[in-house]
Amino acid sequence: MTYKVPFVDPSRHYLKLKSEIDAAITDCLSKGDLIMRSQLRDFEKNFASFVGTKYAVGLNSGYHALALSLQAAGVGAGDEVITVAHTFVASISAIVHCGAIPVLIDVGKDYNMNMDMLEPAITPRTKAVLPVHLNGRVCDMDRLIEISKEHNFIVIEDAAQSVGGKYNGKIAGSFGLAGCFSHYPFKILGGFGDGGTLTTDDPDIARKATLLRYNGEDRETGEYHYHGYTCLLDNVQAAVLDVKLKHLPAWINRRREIAELYRQGLSDMDDLFLPHFGAEKYFDIYQNYVIRTKKRDELYKFLEEQGVETLIHWRKPVWEHKRLKLGQHNLPETESICKEVISLPMSAETTDEHVEYTVHCIGNFFKS
Repeated sequence: MTYKVPFVDPSRHYLKLKSEIDAAITDCLSKGDLIMRSQLRDFEKNFASFVGTKYAVGLNSGYHALALSLQAAGVGAGDEVITVAHTFVASISAIVHCGAIPVLIDVGKDYNMNMDMLEPAITPRTKAVLPVHLNGRVCDMDRLIEISKEHNFIVIEDAAQSVGGKYNGKIAGSFGLAGCFSHYPFKILGGFGDGGTLTTDDPDIARKATLLRYNGEDRETGEYHYHGYTCLLDNVQAAVLDVKLKHLPAWINRRREIAELYRQGLSDMDDLFLPHFGAEKYFDIYQNYVIRTKKRDELYKFLEEQGVETLIHWRKPVWEHKRLKLGQHNLPETESICKEVISLPMSAETTDEHVEYTVHCIGNFFKS
């Protein structure tokens, strides 16, 4: 289906950067730079500088950034890792694949970890907490870091949706022992395939993740240190991401402009909860512009009929996928969110006219 207002527009996105991206890809291919060459090292250096960490390790997915961070931190069998239930399943799967036990807690009204629920979930087996900076908003990291110091656990940040998001002027992925980012094509800093990056200030974490991503081998000595994986970021993808990284600040500003247009257009509508949570210490980048309404399913269908593409993350709580064997949970905010949230079109290619039409359609829905 061709939408009047697409959720994202990858072809238009490419065409805006075509000359830069084509040049970067041609440079890689003409030199034969395909695996672990200068383009990957340059991107890692530049991304670490952007986030504000000493190291960045390019990987082939956000999932592997999570999994290798946990493994490099020593999380393993019998350990408990606290995270939120309202997240993409990869956040939880990374814990499970390390042999650890995911402990799921609820989120607050901003869709991020409810810190009031964190301390009651801590046990002597708690090895780490994995906060998820969802939709482009960073968690309350002051409180989380304070609790982590008091109870002596590791913090691994899932910043897959919040590259460039800030809390008290500090960027997501620079608070904990490691930060984990996704470069899936439709992320704000997305490649032309999957990709991810791990950030850290810890040289041991960076070293171990670098070895694990390429079969456990030290490429300079040929020595194998671990039973590793094949999950490094390809050179061509790194080159593309390095081009896009230069444009990221402008894209973030554009998303914040779009969010303000949505706020102005939708704030007077009944039964709509908008993602504007106040507090100057937060700098949201709006990876997703998520609204809530008890008429979500009807609104989704109506907008589809009007040619407005929207997405729903996620239609039922993760523990209700029985084959994941996550047990039963009583997390009322997560349950309500799954019934009420819908993400509106949001990308650097979303125009003012797209927003105006989307707002108009939503207004007509509630009038009817």
